[in-house]
Amino acid sequence: MFDRLEQLEERFKELEKELADPSLVTDQQRFQKTAKQHRDMEPVIDRFRDYKRVRDGIAEAKLMLTEDDADMKAMAQEELTGLQARLPEIEEELKIMLLPKDPNDEKNVVLEIRAATGGDEASLFASEVFRMYLRYAELHRWKVQVLSETESTVGGLKDVTALIEGDRVYSSLKYESGVHRVQRVPATETQGRVHTSAITVAVLPEAEEVDVKVEQKDLRIDTFCSSGPGGQSVNTTYSAIRITHLPTNTVVSCQDEKSQIKNREKAMRVLRARLYEVEMEKQHQAQASARKSQVGSGDRSEKIRTYNFPQNRLTDHRIGLTLHQLEYVMEGKLQPIVDALIAHDTSERLKAEAEVAA
Repeated sequence: MFDRLEQLEERFKELEKELADPSLVTDQQRFQKTAKQHRDMEPVIDRFRDYKRVRDGIAEAKLMLTEDDADMKAMAQEELTGLQARLPEIEEELKIMLLPKDPNDEKNVVLEIRAATGGDEASLFASEVFRMYLRYAELHRWKVQVLSETESTVGGLKDVTALIEGDRVYSSLKYESGVHRVQRVPATETQGRVHTSAITVAVLPEAEEVDVKVEQKDLRIDTFCSSGPGGQSVNTTYSAIRITHLPTNTVVSCQDEKSQIKNREKAMRVLRARLYEVEMEKQHQAQASARKSQVGSGDRSEKIRTYNFPQNRLTDHRIGLTLHQLEYVMEGKLQPIVDALIAHDTSERLKAEAEVAA
């Protein structure tokens, strides 16, 4: 690990020299790339330098212990104890910092929520979960654009697709993909019985044009009139767009905007995200990162999380986390769950690294 850190520090020094060269600013593309590399490496290098300062401090304190002065030795021993306690903590932080980064962590996401089993109750829960993510996005000052949605007859959402833009959106939301199960008494239930329904959530990293090349010849683009709930016409112009990617039979539609051009642009963003996810699935099948495995069939038994309203309980089944603060979570206060999932993922990756090293 430390050989790698020494190499990183040397590279960091090279980047500093490059950034100090006035001629670099004449090539903005190269300047931005160099500046980003430097910015990304800085936290690791700062921590490594902390490690070296603590290590040097330990060596100095041990040297002071050889002095004849009793007060000096006592002071050195106290300092040594404190520094020796800090060293393993910094080592652990450096191990985590050196773990391979998910290249998608800094991307925006396409969020897709669909009512699955449970009929009207599932559609109502889908709208509540979407509201939960909207509140979470507000707390992070992320921008949310609804790309398409289909309302149910009871005011819920059969499905909704939204683009969420901001700082490191995918890094926080990527663990939300899967089946979310709800247990509660529906408003229409006269006997007071608890029903179980389910929705599916898919979080797709938004793909840039450089990530996914889409050939025009592979697309079929249809236009139609936007419509609201119950078939009500929203506008009479053919502004809504449906794009079919013929090789994969992937269909995306968008009718949020009154402009056909804007709807097409948004639909293409969703299409690229879906195709990118398919490509990632091919590359990482061994890691079970396929969108289909994230979402499953929508059956009640295929769940990552359960929201039990009568008991005010949320359970994330992947890590065995239970919180009795469901109303708090539904207001978008998801951070404790996100932090626990990140910590679990980091722990698993550290174990895997240790096994490889062994």
